[in-house]
Amino acid sequence: MAGSPDDTEQQFYEALQHADLDRLMELWSDEDEISCVHPGGPRVVGAAAIRAAFEAVFQQGAISVFPERVRRLVNGDTAIHQVLERVQVQGQDGPQSAWVIATNVYMKTAFGWRLVVHHASPGTAHDIQEVVQEPTTLH
Repeated sequence: MAGSPDDTEQQFYEALQHADLDRLMELWSDEDEISCVHPGGPRVVGAAAIRAAFEAVFQQGAISVFPERVRRLVNGDTAIHQVLERVQVQGQDGPQSAWVIATNVYMKTAFGWRLVVHHASPGTAHDIQEVVQEPTTLH
């Protein structure tokens, strides 16, 4: 049982790094409307469809993906993480970094924090930089 959204997220990325489909699927909620969007792909809804999508991805092997610059918003039993993912890919000149911008949504369940949405979009090296507006209200 994951004690925090951060714990679940760490296990999610470890499962991707090891192409561990069973472990990956254990992290998803039992809700019917869970969904996943891979970079450039369609929205995939439901556990069976998500499993099939990751199974297809893992046929190419494990994913060397590392979460960076995580921004967190937690409200009650819901947590939203905006993540810049660094993906190591093998290029003609050796290992290179590719970038993905992802949003991971977690819900607290009787079994701990579970993933309900993973939405990943292609990014660029420019996305490493963030545009952040300072709060206008001082508390």
